[in-house]
Amino acid sequence: MTQRTGGGSVPGGEELVARARDMVPVLRARAAECEALRRVPDATIEDFRKAGFFKIVHPAKYGGYELPPTVFFDVCAEIGRGCASSAWVFGIVGIHNWQVGLFPPQAAEDVWGEDPDVLISSSYAPTGKAERVEGGFRLSGRWSFSTGCDHCNWLFVGGIVDNGRGGRDMMTFLVPRPDYEIDDNWHVAGLAGTGSKDFVIADAFVPDHRTHSMVDAFRIDNPGQEVFPGDLFKYPFGQMFANAIAAPPIGAATAMLELFCDYTKQRGNALGGVTGGSSYAQDPTIQMRVAEADALIRGARLRMRDNFNRMGEFIAVGQAIPLPLRVQARWDAAHITKSCLQAADLIMEAAGGHSLHLDNPLQRFFRDIHAMRAHALNTPEPAGKNLGGFKLGLDNAEIFI
Repeated sequence: MTQRTGGGSVPGGEELVARARDMVPVLRARAAECEALRRVPDATIEDFRKAGFFKIVHPAKYGGYELPPTVFFDVCAEIGRGCASSAWVFGIVGIHNWQVGLFPPQAAEDVWGEDPDVLISSSYAPTGKAERVEGGFRLSGRWSFSTGCDHCNWLFVGGIVDNGRGGRDMMTFLVPRPDYEIDDNWHVAGLAGTGSKDFVIADAFVPDHRTHSMVDAFRIDNPGQEVFPGDLFKYPFGQMFANAIAAPPIGAATAMLELFCDYTKQRGNALGGVTGGSSYAQDPTIQMRVAEADALIRGARLRMRDNFNRMGEFIAVGQAIPLPLRVQARWDAAHITKSCLQAADLIMEAAGGHSLHLDNPLQRFFRDIHAMRAHALNTPEPAGKNLGGFKLGLDNAEIFI
């Protein structure tokens, strides 16, 4: 078993964010290749490994850094400035290393006992069949959208099962690579480089120790906490995952604003007599779009950081995170993507015809942000309805918070 010892060095959050920032030009140069491959290039995954990104919220017992979630999200957003597909893969696959720490302890040993760098993909929507049997469960069926699956040796699978108490429970099952087949069907218009393919399980047995209940996740009463007692593993699963897919839009929208400003500074305005300036940079309507997009993006980033800082304050003193904060933070995670999409639309509407060329990175970021918005957790209406109802005196109706 590989463990991080007291003599090992752990990079600080600022250093990790700086490494991600330095990687942005390389990621932008690889973005077209990533899209053409329909998966993140192997070289990029290896760069992430060498930079220590997959270790940020990985259990220290297996070589991880156990740094605050905000470090993970900031690194993810920086990666998103370079390549949105790469950030999406990192956000999802990287947060899975944290989720393993919620499972019964033997699960982590199964995954990392021989190789602490093994990665995990997922598909949580319970579209297949899960049946309780002696000692565990049997799985079969087809699941979709397993982001980054080409780079992973294990898989999280969602299923709904009888909880043995007259009700139903949403479960996550941990399945090794030999037990499933990948269907290479990822041909899409946005997030094309994420390799979010279907997988099929004919008949797989999953022992009890490779399962995790979403009810336990909601209660923050997870079996893994007996061996992973650090504060990092006391955050709600719903908050960690929802923000792992809210961070990439922040990076992608930031990149669009940067690229648009750089281009517009040099862009002559053929309608200068109408708009009152010889360049688009002098056009007040363009200036307002830049200001509004900037406010939307900065506001999204600040809300994410503030929510996790506030949750961390309660965890640090051994107090439960208040339900109102969890409901609010879940809405914010969904609304972040909406804000970034609004910023992207403001930019693209003013970017001109040249932005539509396939060699222009603006159109790729634009398509990718819209694809990110299509994820069920980034749909703002359910989270907004729950927050609005909660503030109006109704009960919380969401377990994924």
